[in-house]
Amino acid sequence: MIKSDFSQQVPDELGSVHFVGIGGAGMSGIAALFVDAGIPVTGSDAREGATVEALRAKGVSVAIGHDAANIGAADTLVVTGAISEDNPEYRAARDRGTPIIHRAQALAWLTRQDRLVAVAGAHGKTTSTAMIVTALKALGADPSFVNGGVIRSLGVSAAYGSGEVFVVEADESDGSFLLYDTSVVLVTNVDPDHLDHYGSREAFEEAFISFADAADELVVISSDDPGAVDITSRLSARRVLTFGTDASADVRLHSVESGATVSFTLSWEGFDHAVEMKVAGMHNAINAAGAFAVLVGLGFDPRRSLDAIAGFEGAERRFEFRGEVRGVRVFDDFAHHPTEVEAALSGARGVAAGGRVIPIFQPHLFTRTRDMAGEFAQAFERLADHTVIVPIYGARQDPLPGVTGALIAEQFGDPDVVRYFDGWQQAAEYAASIAREGDLLVPMGGGDIHLIIPQLLAALDSVGRDSA
Repeated sequence: MIKSDFSQQVPDELGSVHFVGIGGAGMSGIAALFVDAGIPVTGSDAREGATVEALRAKGVSVAIGHDAANIGAADTLVVTGAISEDNPEYRAARDRGTPIIHRAQALAWLTRQDRLVAVAGAHGKTTSTAMIVTALKALGADPSFVNGGVIRSLGVSAAYGSGEVFVVEADESDGSFLLYDTSVVLVTNVDPDHLDHYGSREAFEEAFISFADAADELVVISSDDPGAVDITSRLSARRVLTFGTDASADVRLHSVESGATVSFTLSWEGFDHAVEMKVAGMHNAINAAGAFAVLVGLGFDPRRSLDAIAGFEGAERRFEFRGEVRGVRVFDDFAHHPTEVEAALSGARGVAAGGRVIPIFQPHLFTRTRDMAGEFAQAFERLADHTVIVPIYGARQDPLPGVTGALIAEQFGDPDVVRYFDGWQQAAEYAASIAREGDLLVPMGGGDIHLIIPQLLAALDSVGRDSA
């Protein structure tokens, strides 16, 4: 994989742009915005998919498979760190001197004239971004946005708006969140992650301090997350609003009741504002508090802001209902960090209402699995009734000797509540065989585990027919 390089000078004018790996969640959204901005776009990807189809519907020529000829006469190449050094399109552009820029540089270029709201954190940023966008639209602001997941009520992850505000989910994994010229920053948490890139917790925290201090209007940051609390005292930003359950929070969350949906009260400037969301889980109440702080910080009315947030219907792959067979419900979730796993399983408990919660977990990244196997095991063993684990989704990483999904299973105190399978079909059949009416099956992970859902539903149906 190529190392993310932000040293390339971004041209004042990009001309025609070719996206390598255009079908990815992040790349497809940025490419769509470029099209909406009237910039000629082409792209390539390894496989067909819904995002590729959507881009073709917008008039984008997308080649399947990577070949030097695909870049044609493109003036600029947009890449991510997920492509390899020997990618033929990358090599061809490099050989002929075509500017090669990271996707975050492309997005920073696109947002340079806007009032930019950037959301970052090891987890919670996709949902928080989606809440802000949903609320701004309900408030009549019509923002432009790029999110890491499809916003359910809008059916897209990115769109160009007519308003002055541009909202982005900013990626801290490779330091690219430092590229943006931000007006408002939301830090959901500073939970150490991506230390393969940063090298140390200290360097990770320093990056977040730089990210926050670059905001020229406002920093919104958690009052509850230990990492966020630690850096808050070290910020030099001119205006900071904190949010969370801590008594010191500027936007204080309290009176939380979580079941099939979550309700709560936010205290702000001496007034209490109660609301019931359409989504479940304590983590969504916390995300809503952060989104509320952004909105009131931008100058919107508190009551109208919270009512607008209450209309949020969720983001794709964030505890998304995908089907029910013989009384067993299947939900899909993107959780891929121990803290996210805890939040997702806690929310699932409220929805299960007495049924069991059975995650099918696909670990994401070899380094994260190696470094956090014990933390994953503790989260699953404490909050799930039974856990099924499948092989690691390596994404941009090469395999590490001895690091497999079985490493997490081996950390369980009770081996009877966890099973590891090398194959998805075995995992689906096993999960279906132990599920009973009222249970929740939750494929979970930041890779492609959602693709197991048809197998899982079919296996549930097969078990039902066999027992009839």
